[in-house]
Amino acid sequence: MGPSTYNIVQLVGTSDKSWEEAAKTAVETASGTLRDLRVAEVTKLDMTVEKGKVKLYRARVNLSFKYEG
Repeated sequence: MGPSTYNIVQLVGTSDKSWEEAAKTAVETASGTLRDLRVAEVTKLDMTVEKGKVKLYRARVNLSFKYEG
């Protein structure tokens, strides 16, 4: 295996259940249009709150995929 180059995109996935599901949503949605996904790195977790209750879990994800020149 020789040298390789990768692109990195930043995505935000959301879920009304958990941060894990939010991250999974981001990766699985991206896999519909991006090929050869390699690494997903969760860089930030937060949530939206309405009337004192958690509305949405949000996961910011850096996702790398192989560059095709």
